Amino acid sequence: MNSYKNLIFYFVMIGFFILLKFGYTLTETNHLTFLLSPTSKLVEFVTGFQSIYADSKGYYFQELNIVIDKSCAGFNFWILSFLMLTFLSLKYFEKINDKVIAIIISFFGAYLFTVLINSFRINVVVIFQNKIELLTNLRKGIIHESIGITINLTFLVLIYLITEKILNFKKRNGKLT
Repeated sequence: MNSYKNLIFYFVMIGFFILLKFGYTLTETNHLTFLLSPTSKLVEFVTGFQSIYADSKGYYFQELNIVIDKSCAGFNFWILSFLMLTFLSLKYFEKINDKVIAIIISFFGAYLFTVLINSFRINVVVIFQNKIELLTNLRKGIIHESIGITINLTFLVLIYLITEKILNFKKRNGKLT
C-alpha cells in the first residue's frame, strides 16, 4: 500500500531523470565541472600527477596521457544512483516532509558517491588498462569500458544493499518515522 502513496513521487522522479538525461545530451564538458573538478583532484591526489584544465576538452594529465572529459564525468552514474537511492528510501518514510528530505539526501549522497567511485574507476583504469592489454588481445577501449561497467555496477549494487540494510535497521529500531 505504501507504494501507492509514493506513486506521485515515483512519476516526478522518473520525469526528473528523463529531463536530466535529455539535458545531458545538450551539455558540454564545461557544464560538468561540478563532477569533473573534484574527480580530477582525487585522481591528482592518488597518482601524484597534476592535471591542466583545457577549455571544452577536460582535465588533461600529461604524464598519464589521459583526459577526464564529459564521457568520464560519471553523470549517468550520478542520476542513476540518485534515482535508485530515492526509490529505495521513499518506501521507508510516511510523512511527505521526510520523503522530501530523503530525496534531497539521496541527491547529494549520489553526488558524493559518484565523485568517489568515478575517481576510483579512473585510477583503476590508469593502473590496470595497460597491464590487461599486454595479457589479452583486447583493445584499450574495450578494457576501459569493461572496467568502468564492472566498477559502476558493483558499487551501484553495494550502495543499494548497504543503504537498504541501514534503512531496515533504523526502521526496526524506531529511528525512522
